[in-house]
Amino acid sequence: MTARIIRGTEIGPVIRDEIKEETARLLEQHGVVPGLVTIIVGQNPASISYVTAKQKAAKELGFYSLQEDVPDDVTETALLELISTYNSDPRIHGILVQLPLPKHINETKVLYAIDPDKDVDGFHPVNVGRLMIGEAKFYPCTPYGIQQMLMRSGITIDGAEVVVVGRSNIVGKPISMMLVQKAEGANATVTMCHTGTKDLAFHTRRADILIVAAGRPNAITADMVKEGAVVVDVGVNRIGMTPEGKAKLCGDVDFESVKEKASAITPVPGGVGPMTITMLMLNTLRAAQSMTGKI
Repeated sequence: MTARIIRGTEIGPVIRDEIKEETARLLEQHGVVPGLVTIIVGQNPASISYVTAKQKAAKELGFYSLQEDVPDDVTETALLELISTYNSDPRIHGILVQLPLPKHINETKVLYAIDPDKDVDGFHPVNVGRLMIGEAKFYPCTPYGIQQMLMRSGITIDGAEVVVVGRSNIVGKPISMMLVQKAEGANATVTMCHTGTKDLAFHTRRADILIVAAGRPNAITADMVKEGAVVVDVGVNRIGMTPEGKAKLCGDVDFESVKEKASAITPVPGGVGPMTITMLMLNTLRAAQSMTGKI
């Protein structure tokens, strides 16, 4: 059996078309355009690339989009004042501060300064708490993308045994909490594992759905996967360069061996990665809709 490949490069554009339609409807019916500001501190090449892609997506969807390029010697006070300005700007519904920040700035303080109702990354403790009690306003973007990929691929989550490998605040913890909720696209039995888990394979072999965000290349091999499982690989690891000078990437799952045992699997690249920016756009749209009373 060779697994069906679930590609974010195919699912993401479908969701973006839906966002574009809803954005046009919001303007027509309420005169509101979703507004997103991205704030980048310094000249980190990876950060610039990420922010450029986010701005491009926002503009293509018809959003009001701003980018704040801040010098890396900005004071923490000045950065907090900038965030405060956008917290009170009615044109802006989503605020994203690109990480990492320079060492002289407290990242936690900066993230906590964002109005929870404009925290489209879903990292503010208020939004984490809302997620915990099943009343989330925004879901963190990568976990949200995973959930949407599973649902839109016809994967049964309700009643499934889900094993998550990884316990980060960005992926492991939120996706575990999302899938355990008594809600559509959830209601699973979830086990969260990590680097300190004894006999990791014992747990992974029980999974109907295995989500891997361990941060280690090829950490999951075929002998660790149940026949017919659905495998979602969140990892992106650079393992060298191609002859053309591009970064050679692999996931946290040994794709070639596991695809012969799983019923469905996400590739790296082209799997979960493309979904993250799409879900950021969806969160921004929902923030704008919420402020109009539409949702």
